[in-house]
Amino acid sequence: MNAALLTALLIIPALALAQAPVTLPAVAVHSPRVANQTPGATFAMPVSALRFEPLVDIQPRNLAEGQADITVRGGIFENTGFQIGAVTVGDPQTGHYFAELPVAPMMLGAPEIVTGADLTFGATNASVGTIRQGWRPVRTAGFLSLGLGENRLRRGDIYQGYARSLDDHTQIGADVSIAHSQSDGSVPYGEHRFDRINGRIQLTRGRAQTDLFAGYQAKFFGWPNLYTPFNSNETENLQTSLFVLNHRVTLEMGDFLEAGLYHRRNKDDYAFNRFAPVGPVHPFQHTTWVTGGAVTGRQTIGVLAFNYRAEHLVDKLESTSLLFGRFNSRRFTKLALVPEITWGASAGGQATARAGIAFDDTNRDPSAISPVLELVRVFPSGRLRRVHASFVETSQVATYTALNSSAKAGLFRGNPNLGRQTSRNLELGLGGQWAGWTGSAAVFFRRDRALVDWTFRRGVTARTANAVDIEVGGFELVAHRSGRTVDLTLGYTGLTKDADYRVATVDASFYALNYARHRFTAAVTARLGHGFEVRLDNVARFQASNLLRTSGGDEALSSTAGLAYRPRAWRGLEVAVQVENLWDTDFQDVPAVPAARRQTSFRLTYGW
Repeated sequence: MNAALLTALLIIPALALAQAPVTLPAVAVHSPRVANQTPGATFAMPVSALRFEPLVDIQPRNLAEGQADITVRGGIFENTGFQIGAVTVGDPQTGHYFAELPVAPMMLGAPEIVTGADLTFGATNASVGTIRQGWRPVRTAGFLSLGLGENRLRRGDIYQGYARSLDDHTQIGADVSIAHSQSDGSVPYGEHRFDRINGRIQLTRGRAQTDLFAGYQAKFFGWPNLYTPFNSNETENLQTSLFVLNHRVTLEMGDFLEAGLYHRRNKDDYAFNRFAPVGPVHPFQHTTWVTGGAVTGRQTIGVLAFNYRAEHLVDKLESTSLLFGRFNSRRFTKLALVPEITWGASAGGQATARAGIAFDDTNRDPSAISPVLELVRVFPSGRLRRVHASFVETSQVATYTALNSSAKAGLFRGNPNLGRQTSRNLELGLGGQWAGWTGSAAVFFRRDRALVDWTFRRGVTARTANAVDIEVGGFELVAHRSGRTVDLTLGYTGLTKDADYRVATVDASFYALNYARHRFTAAVTARLGHGFEVRLDNVARFQASNLLRTSGGDEALSSTAGLAYRPRAWRGLEVAVQVENLWDTDFQDVPAVPAARRQTSFRLTYGW
């Protein structure tokens, strides 16, 4: 890695902020901590906001919007859940499809990364982190975005929202979005074709908001070594439907009530060799259904506030290859109750103590009761504004690819006897502001027991689901500053791992031991004047060694650069050029999976 270049990317923008800081309104559509809000190689999806998020490490195959594993705090792709409104939206076949959400980002709020004690109220069956987003209020506005780029990229995205007041307290609204993208890809046999359509009806009455949503997304994409390290040109063909009903009431004193129902169908047709002759049924076809409901909230009664969550999910799998397990349907129940008490501190500010339990159960596995404890001290002034210490235990069970794949043959070797996984996390964190910067930091230690990882053994043409005990130590830091001409967000995460596999025949790990020992992020937005704006997102990493990684080494700098122009004479118009993988790095985010190469695209967006 060019150390001088990295230093310039991280330090020079900070020097530009030496002027007095100016507080700016939140204008981000997808994430306030990412400079390039829209991807260059396709249309925006919920996962797009996480590509350069300081607290999230994404491991993409092809595009992040194609297939991406989302990891938090050194977990793996199945430790991170997704929560939209009240409900957990996931996939019971594999965590690789957790981010398959056919929702236009304009309908959602900015993503919140939930860890620590708050994970008790996060997604069901997620033990390390949750990506949580709420439903954005509808307003009368819209945009049309068209793009062209290298590798015959063509993309378009249109959104329209309409809201009307019925009286002083009631508003009805609706919005709809249609998007399409296709490209030959940045490597041979790396093409894609994506389509999405979704719509929503919203009723707002006082502090209550009700959303009824329906969405459909179809994605076809190819990539060499998409899931296997055996030099095969593979493809995915996904069709995802999602229906959600969500109701949220915001009360006083931070109290709220939110409830939701949803149904999701995901159909997956995976081809290990796209050129192999196939019969009427491909060898890897899977369809999953999930139906669920949840209620969550906070209610103050006297001196106590009660935080609570209840969720029930039912799933089902039909598959041409996942036939070797003990079951293909399952029911989940999660209950959590955490009372809290707040009192004034003698030196000013206040202190809060929370203590409670969570209950996780399925009809196929033993249940688990998990404690949560947290102490928080908030200061009224000064540089240090918040300190917290917490201990939380979480639990989850394996998905069907791990449970129902054959244990003796095939590309993916499973184990029907994989049991419940547990994680215990102890952390200390703080937040504050200094010299115009605002930031937060946390140090944590986590013990994962019976974590399901996919491993490799020399001489075996397959990846195998194995249980592993891992101790993870980590430190994370995020700092932000806004100036009159430059916004800068810096992030750092450091991790250590000590793994003990429960079998002796493991030579390498695709996921649990695929992590960055040190990861730095820098998001820079520079307003140059006369309508020009430079946007730069950077990730520098020093990765743990992995014998499955065949190119790119263990150190990498990845950047996305954008230049946008908004002519003053035509309000609402933006012309932009964006370069993904600016330095054309060949670092393999997932070992043995080729990196997407540098790609330049042009975008014309008009908003009204």
